[in-house]
Amino acid sequence: MEAKATRRRLWKREGQRGQQEDQPSAGQLASGNTETHSGPDLVQWTRHMEAMKSQLLEQAQGQLMELLDQAVQEAVQSYPTRQGPLPSIPPDSLNKTREPSHKKRKVFVTRQSLLDELMEIQHFRTIYHMFIAGLCVFIISTLVIDFIDEGRPILEFDLLIYSFGQLPLTLMTWVPMFLSTLLAPYQALRLWTRAQAGGAWTLRVGLACVLLVAHTSVLAVLPIYVVAEHQLPPASRGILVFEQVRFLMKTYSFLRETVPGTLGSKGGEAPSFSTYLYFLFCPTLIYRETYPRTPSIRWSYVAKNFAQFLGCVFYGSFILSRLCIPVFSNMSQEPFSTRALVLSIMHATLPGILMLLFIFFAFLHCWHNAFAEMLRFGDRMFYRDWWNSASFSNYYRTWNVVVHDWLYSYVYQDAMQLLEGRARGPAMLAVFLISSVVHEYIFCFMLGFFYPVMLVLFLGVGGLLNFMMNDRYTGPAGNVLMWTLLFLGQGIQVSLYSQEWYARHHCPLPQTTFWGLVTPQSWSCHT
Repeated sequence: MEAKATRRRLWKREGQRGQQEDQPSAGQLASGNTETHSGPDLVQWTRHMEAMKSQLLEQAQGQLMELLDQAVQEAVQSYPTRQGPLPSIPPDSLNKTREPSHKKRKVFVTRQSLLDELMEIQHFRTIYHMFIAGLCVFIISTLVIDFIDEGRPILEFDLLIYSFGQLPLTLMTWVPMFLSTLLAPYQALRLWTRAQAGGAWTLRVGLACVLLVAHTSVLAVLPIYVVAEHQLPPASRGILVFEQVRFLMKTYSFLRETVPGTLGSKGGEAPSFSTYLYFLFCPTLIYRETYPRTPSIRWSYVAKNFAQFLGCVFYGSFILSRLCIPVFSNMSQEPFSTRALVLSIMHATLPGILMLLFIFFAFLHCWHNAFAEMLRFGDRMFYRDWWNSASFSNYYRTWNVVVHDWLYSYVYQDAMQLLEGRARGPAMLAVFLISSVVHEYIFCFMLGFFYPVMLVLFLGVGGLLNFMMNDRYTGPAGNVLMWTLLFLGQGIQVSLYSQEWYARHHCPLPQTTFWGLVTPQSWSCHT
């Protein structure tokens, strides 16, 4: 009782002190300076403080959730086993405190990439050193074979030179794509904002829509025209198609995050141009006006990641030239048989899974971390521990967090809101449909032909496994099964796409027709 009385007295003193501080002084009342700040400066300062408040709240929420998850895991591990049921929690209390999944927002928190943390462990660094030793073996074997065949060591890079051919033209095509993404969406937002604040609403909204249509046309038509007109090789095509998809996703995120707030309030202003420019280069597809930033730039870390990225490119070229090209270049000259097809798929499983690992390490780790370091972008969680997944639903969530965040925020959550949160299956199906179509479009753009291997594997097999192998599977058997299916899936892709590539070269179409472009040549080409 004495403690309660003491707390009441303290609270009463604090309340009286707060009332005294809130009251203006006699000098302020006499001079009329109770409100000395007004006008644009006060509005800008208020908006700045609101942005700082929202950023601090998001960071605090993310860190609190991580601490709670860690505390729960430690409590579960230390909880003694005993007989009897655990005390139940009323479902009403969960519904009151837990936020619906379709209303959650992405929270950016300063954190390292997972591989950077694992590299601090000596055992994991040894696995990394083993891959480097494998690259050295590829280089030594190439030099030895060239010395035996040619009488002198020759380290040729014909595959790389061909794949990245016409690179200056590719970069010249990228410039108008970037300028269109930089100027059109931002100017459209400013026109919408001015239409809310002033007159000529119809004219300004119409001009904004025209800008967006022109921007979409530039991104959609220009790369396809350049590729068709100049017959760019695969790697150069890949640069254009990845930038095309990235710019479209960033444009949608920028407008999706800014337009509702701008149109919903009178007198709203567009975000600063520097904020939008930073968003176009930072390694995320979710627009925010502020991101957590690191205090400095480690240029040695940037150089290391770019060097590892180039090493993965060379590694991939050696794998294709040594393990794939000798096998698949002459398959179209032999009659088709089920035995040959199965053997080719089994042969392609090893190079296929190696290519998957190098693509992951090169782009999701090295490339993203290099740009994040140069831009002092704090949140480096571009992926999670997908290799430990025991289910395909967890694998799809953790493999590419950057793309998953975009699909979750703008496809899954919007679909759940349209369906009022009652149809989770159709929302997930919409995510798989859009993702599989985009993946198939990327393959079709890079290779120059339509062969829906990725579409069938991603949408059909992958979607089925996502619903069958869900988060209930957590044991080692699920992880073994996931890796087995990944090996087989990569082998199927490498084998079928390689056969179709060489069939298109050995048996060219006498006349370019629509059905000729969409019908696989590997089914009928036998030279």
